[in-house]
Amino acid sequence: MKSSSSLTLFFILIINLLSVSVVLSQNSKFVNLKNGVEGQEQKNAMMNSSAPKLVVGIVVDQMRYDYLTRFKSRFQRNGFNRLMREGFNAKNNHYNYIPTYTAPGHASIYTGTSPMNHGIIGNNWYDKYIKKYIYNAEDELVQPIGTLSDDGKMSPRRLLSTTVTDELELHTQGRAKVIGISLKDRGAILPAGHAADGAYWFTGGDEGHFITSDFYQNTLPEWVQEFNESNVVEDYMKEWNTLYPIGSYTASGPDQNDYERPPRGKDQAVFPYNLKELAESNRNFDLLKSTPYGNSILTDLAILAIDAENMGQNADTDFLAISYSSTDYIGHQYGVNSVEIEDTYLRLDLDIQRLLKNLDDKVGAGNYTVFLTADHGAVNNPAYLQDQGINAGYFEQDEFEAKLESFLETSFGKNDLIENISNNQIFLSKGELARLNLRLSDVEDALANYMIDLDLIDKVYTRHGLMSSSFQNGVGRLTQNGFHHKRSGDVIYHLEPAVIRYSRTGSTHGSPQSYDTHVPLLFFGKGINQGSTFERTEIIDIAPTISSLLGIAFPNAATGNPIPEVLKK
Repeated sequence: MKSSSSLTLFFILIINLLSVSVVLSQNSKFVNLKNGVEGQEQKNAMMNSSAPKLVVGIVVDQMRYDYLTRFKSRFQRNGFNRLMREGFNAKNNHYNYIPTYTAPGHASIYTGTSPMNHGIIGNNWYDKYIKKYIYNAEDELVQPIGTLSDDGKMSPRRLLSTTVTDELELHTQGRAKVIGISLKDRGAILPAGHAADGAYWFTGGDEGHFITSDFYQNTLPEWVQEFNESNVVEDYMKEWNTLYPIGSYTASGPDQNDYERPPRGKDQAVFPYNLKELAESNRNFDLLKSTPYGNSILTDLAILAIDAENMGQNADTDFLAISYSSTDYIGHQYGVNSVEIEDTYLRLDLDIQRLLKNLDDKVGAGNYTVFLTADHGAVNNPAYLQDQGINAGYFEQDEFEAKLESFLETSFGKNDLIENISNNQIFLSKGELARLNLRLSDVEDALANYMIDLDLIDKVYTRHGLMSSSFQNGVGRLTQNGFHHKRSGDVIYHLEPAVIRYSRTGSTHGSPQSYDTHVPLLFFGKGINQGSTFERTEIIDIAPTISSLLGIAFPNAATGNPIPEVLKK
């Protein structure tokens, strides 16, 4: 019995020891699990600390790359020159598609893809399904906020893909604050994306206010209302004279010339411009858009937004998208070689310097990241180029369309086979082709073969050619990247270099030429290397680069790649 009792005690002891071992093992697993959670939280905190508190995306409307070099010696130390000196300069940055317009440019910068995917094929385009022109941001489903005009009936619904700003909102479960501002609606809306906290744009005329739509919110934020009710905008309705003595503007042509268009109410496009006297003839506050003061107004609003919305003060990265539009209005009116353009960029440099100083003060130097680029460049005035002995010219659209009608009448017995011509695209009438039992591809080819022999036409592409081929380089690649299968036309043509369909004064853009595709790309601030490259980069690389910096998903249709030289490892 004693022996049996001893055996029983032995087994009890073993069972107790096993129980203790299991408990200890479970406790050990719990400790390890807890340490693992805490470790992941620490990793997340470290990742968050490596990301900037605020990203500021700056798009300068109609900025050629050579403006950085042409005006560099006159820029202040801490504006454009600071971005180039302390940041990363991609000196061979280009658009990889046509057409080089404002809306496709902003959409491509922020989606990381080209119009073939994001669907914004122009500022306006012909909708072949509803048989009318549409504007890229127009939306009859929304109501204007801050105005009674249709200027507020805008949204990003026609943008088919997400933006880097959308992906930031999704990644942070909406905690990130995303705001877009611009004088132009499309310059605020497309960068801000679909999930933004707000997008604000300027309406001129008698209002001179920043507005929005109920796509974003039902009322204007208090800080925007206060800005509208202040005298900030009215105070800029003053004289515009050159910032420095006019004789020092040697990077431009003479102030008085035949290549510029003066504002209504002024005989010549020469300094100074008395804005108060010219306002009534130029739709009042709309006049400010065509002066450097439009950029200053936007800078005032940006600085206010950073402060009022506590941007860059939260655990998650915030994003402010700024689009400077006055540069485009001024470029169109006065041209690339004008004193007005040079003065505008010298003044914009001061605004950039002022913005950076505010970011240093409010967010902290080294806590924010900036990128600066442009939505397109611009061509020099063709009349000016001709006077310099350079091949250039003007395309007569009415004459061109008359020739097409005559050709179609001769070839097919009908001259109304074309439904629309816009944005250098020809939309054929599918109904008429079906009624006459004509194949679409046959008419496309016939038109293309005829058009290529016309004066000032450089290249022609057909729908079936673009859909059945894959162009790897050249203008064919740019055309294909800008061709949306559902929204684009049936025949696309391009004009010879420096040939435009425009007035004899001022300048324009939209072509595949380097003066339109080559634009600045500067990165600056937290997570950014100091340096530069002459390797080719493309506008669609910006969003993937910023996404990589933030550790978030690329926009859902992105086809660009991160630029590895830009980012610190």
